[in-house]
Amino acid sequence: MQKQNFKTNEDFYANYKTEVPADFNFAFDVVDKIAAEDPRRTAMIHIGPTGTRVEKDFEFFSTESSRFANGLAAAGIGKGDRIMIILYRRIDWWVAMLACHKVGAVPVPSPNLLTVKDIEFRVNFARIKGIIAEDSVADRAEEARKNCPSLEVLVQAGESDAAAGWLDLETVCAESSDSFPRPADCACGDDSLLIFFSSGTTGPPKMVEHTHNYPLGHYTTGAYWHDLNPGDVHLTLADTGWGKAVWGKYYGQWMAGAVVFVWDFRGKFDPSELLAVLADHKVTSFCAPPTVYRFMIREDLSKYDLSALRHCTTAGELLNASVYEAWKEATGLPLYEGYGQTESVLQIATFPNMTPKPGSIGKPCPGWEIVLIDTEGNLCAAGEEGQICVKLDPRPVGLFTGYLDEPQKTENVMVDGYYQTGDKAWMDEDGYYWFLGRTDDLIKSSGYRIGPFEVESALITHDAIVEAAVTGVPCDVRGQAVKATVVLASGYEAGEELTRELQNHVKKVTAPYKYPRVIDYVAELPKTISGKIKRAEIRARDEADAKA
Repeated sequence: MQKQNFKTNEDFYANYKTEVPADFNFAFDVVDKIAAEDPRRTAMIHIGPTGTRVEKDFEFFSTESSRFANGLAAAGIGKGDRIMIILYRRIDWWVAMLACHKVGAVPVPSPNLLTVKDIEFRVNFARIKGIIAEDSVADRAEEARKNCPSLEVLVQAGESDAAAGWLDLETVCAESSDSFPRPADCACGDDSLLIFFSSGTTGPPKMVEHTHNYPLGHYTTGAYWHDLNPGDVHLTLADTGWGKAVWGKYYGQWMAGAVVFVWDFRGKFDPSELLAVLADHKVTSFCAPPTVYRFMIREDLSKYDLSALRHCTTAGELLNASVYEAWKEATGLPLYEGYGQTESVLQIATFPNMTPKPGSIGKPCPGWEIVLIDTEGNLCAAGEEGQICVKLDPRPVGLFTGYLDEPQKTENVMVDGYYQTGDKAWMDEDGYYWFLGRTDDLIKSSGYRIGPFEVESALITHDAIVEAAVTGVPCDVRGQAVKATVVLASGYEAGEELTRELQNHVKKVTAPYKYPRVIDYVAELPKTISGKIKRAEIRARDEADAKA
């Protein structure tokens, strides 16, 4: 694909079109094609858990994925079979994903934090036929297997010996042919490509299905939002168990001609280690949630040579203006925000041909007609709050097909020709969108509608706060009062004095009426396994306490 140069965002939105070739399959039409034309082109720089650097070219991914595809086919995996993949950021993850694409199997990328119960639920709900798992996860998968009648094929990756009944990924590849011609009934186009389980912040996770045309929607992400050119080295700090991995470590980056940089750290990231990785390996483009930038700016950035870094993006949370300014002052680089969901590719973003507004998620991406609709079904004017909705005709490339096996849930979000995202925002006079939060999370207090992200963003600018979750609690006077549930940094103690200090701090940072009238100090916040805060759980607990 050839990147075009658009000087203005208006020109970009009006004239960029996503090309959708007939019978598209990413593994054959991108990876194998590059390998045939330029086999030694670097595809990945991988930094292992011990710091070892390995470079892999496209010929490697083409041949290894073909080997594994042959191994999967020999084990009885075919077109349409669903395969759960629970791997860390090891190279095997990319090999396994490509192999599934070639065979026509439907990978279900899954986080390594899944419990036995989680694995059982997902395998049975999705009727999963096989699991490709990290050796450290294999015992949980084996335990779950007892209650999962659909499971037939088990493959282990890692240094440990595979248990009885399990195949070893490395052995399977070594013993298989490196040739896997495109099948006559190749999975492509509108065939099922992969399934993500949603994070389930308000209930059991749903199965989000994407087709083989889905990767094409990520070209905008890689070439334009990440601003990648051939030879660029891009790092997205994301776990392979979630959708952000294919957003930033796979499809769009390789289509844009960039090198995917992978840092396979285990456990929590260390900001000083991350900065050293960025500097030592000359990363040129970087994407991470705002929280990561918030931790990095607390370090002495002058110790690190970040001169190779030329473009930075962020998504997943609200970006605080102070973080934006501190990062820009230290590096000279603005932060470009973006918005999308597990159900989609990038929908709204700040692109390099736009002037970033800190805290704004930007403007709609080409091919995505976005509107804001209020609770009465009316289109919102500038300055009015509404739900982010996507026009379905024409259907954007990269939008999910629906929630598998749950037609009512699909019907609930596909309404009157729009996909209703469940997220609220408002648009300013310049056409920039400002994210407010999930529709269920908005707080109605004394006639005001308050988005939790605004208050959380203000709270975390105080040195005492590590994390914050803002919810509404019943109030006889205001209908709802703003409540903050916070985790304190070391060296700070909860008490009335700190509460008053935090309240006054919020009043100075944002509109005074938004300050939290209740502050609850906790050791940790309830979260999904993807790390999203479970505000619904906090609200349910408060409601139960009120009734007690």
